[in-house]
Amino acid sequence: RFRNVTGVQTCALPILPAVGSRFILNTHDGRTVTDEDFRGRHLLVFFGYTHCPDICPSSLLTVARVLELLGDQAKHVQPLFITVDPARDTRQVLSEFVPHFDARIVGLTGNEQMIERVAKGYRAKYARVDGRDGTYSVDHTATLFHMGPAGEYIGRFPYETTAEKIAEDLRASLKASVGSNAQTDDRASVKQ
Repeated sequence: RFRNVTGVQTCALPILPAVGSRFILNTHDGRTVTDEDFRGRHLLVFFGYTHCPDICPSSLLTVARVLELLGDQAKHVQPLFITVDPARDTRQVLSEFVPHFDARIVGLTGNEQMIERVAKGYRAKYARVDGRDGTYSVDHTATLFHMGPAGEYIGRFPYETTAEKIAEDLRASLKASVGSNAQTDDRASVKQ
């Protein structure tokens, strides 16, 4: 406990680091990108892996539905699928997996250290779980992170959030930011 200058007793709260991370990763179509390449657009960031039996496919289906619901406004949103299993999720594997859900979703992979750093920055957890038969799965945070056009953290959508609710929240954020950023920078349109 501390006393401020007026003598009132206060309690110091820990300051949490910002959610988000700088990165240099490889897209599923072979480009090297950084977080800066996506400035000017809202991001929906999901951490997962291609061998995931249920959470990842259903989350990517939700993202695809969100883009559909947004219609023309979807051009202001960039979904990112960042693998937490870079050993198996090569660029080739991601290029065969991600487009099945929506061509506008960008799959990202990189070395284990970069993936770990990015996940930590987003406070996304993941851990390898070895099976008895030599296979493994990866337990991971099942959250969509919503980042604003300047890279700022706006919020998160837990796994069971409906596409309709996500689209509604994105519309509100887009209305607030697109109006104030009407002169969207060309960097926001990362060539796909």
